[in-house]
Amino acid sequence: MNPSQPRSGYTLPVFACAAAIAALKHLFKNNQSLNTVNLDLIEPKQTVEIPIEQVAKIKPNTALAITRSDPGDNLDLTRNTPIWAMVELIENAVKITDKTNIIPKQNEQITLIGGEGIGYDKNSGNPAIYRYAKQLFQENLERLLKPTDRIQITIILPEGRQLAKRTSNEAFGVVEGLSLLGTTGISQPLTAPGQLEAYCEELQQKATQYKSLVFCVGENGLDLAQKLGVPPEQTVKTANWLGPMLAAAGLAGIESILLFGYHGKLIKLAGGIFHTHHHLADGRLEILTAHCANLGLSSENLQTIFHAETAEAALNHLRTLDGSSETQNSHWVKQVYGSIASKIDQRSQAYIWDHSQRRVTVGSVLFDRKRKIVIKSAAGDTLLAKICYSSHNNQLL
Repeated sequence: MNPSQPRSGYTLPVFACAAAIAALKHLFKNNQSLNTVNLDLIEPKQTVEIPIEQVAKIKPNTALAITRSDPGDNLDLTRNTPIWAMVELIENAVKITDKTNIIPKQNEQITLIGGEGIGYDKNSGNPAIYRYAKQLFQENLERLLKPTDRIQITIILPEGRQLAKRTSNEAFGVVEGLSLLGTTGISQPLTAPGQLEAYCEELQQKATQYKSLVFCVGENGLDLAQKLGVPPEQTVKTANWLGPMLAAAGLAGIESILLFGYHGKLIKLAGGIFHTHHHLADGRLEILTAHCANLGLSSENLQTIFHAETAEAALNHLRTLDGSSETQNSHWVKQVYGSIASKIDQRSQAYIWDHSQRRVTVGSVLFDRKRKIVIKSAAGDTLLAKICYSSHNNQLL
């Protein structure tokens, strides 16, 4: 691989399966130490060598092996997390009554259990171990077993429960831990055909020149920011990858970030949704309604906001209230969106801290469909002024 290219790694199921292979071999080979094991990825069709950190027998018929996750050059919070596999050899699992020496089909040779740190599906109650992971265990472990052997594998992620709190797993119904998910063994640093990789690379390059950057969700944001005087070289496009980009900015040493985007996108951050693609999560109208309610908007108008067809329609309803003779000078747009923008700043700063342990100042500027600015948070107003001033005076910021 070219040194300038990002390094690929392996998905979590691969390391879990490698640990299980090591534990089983340790049982079969009389406590032989293993530094690595070979594993068939199945998808893609290749055999790879996975490092084993530790392996030991903990009972006469049970061994425990440990690997550590290496996802390559990905923004992956499971990096370096330990993965334990405890393999128990169940003796005399099948009584052979004839000379076929084949286990009846109703008996499983391999039982896979989700231990501590492996989440479960709150709808089905099943461990969050999915098709590819099961196939990986089945095909790799069966090759090491005699027809009469039966084993029980328990996968443990000691840090899984804690790490899960920093993921979107719960939105997909997986609770109390991480999942062994994926359709391939290779963890490519290319998310949505290289999009995230390209954005992060651009961010890292600009972080060597600037202490403050402007994150623009889309082309409209980039265009409006430039018209307001923000230098293009200080802007970074994020698309829907706001969470990973905020974390990457913290790790890159950025001191301040100005979020510049359409209110219907950025409003999601106020609700803790940091991947803003609508197929993953929405909640815009719910978040907007909650802020309206907190500020005392009437029940009738709350119903209108909550049932609006779009966030833009809800914004226009607030504007109508501000222009009405009955509610004139109510400043609902300023109050509600000021509250939302402040929450966006707070949650974004907390998100960066959680994922990088870096303190970064975040401000936000929200605009509407007509590219008219709806609100600037206090921090957003300050950052925008500083960036434009510094650009005009050729100063580094």
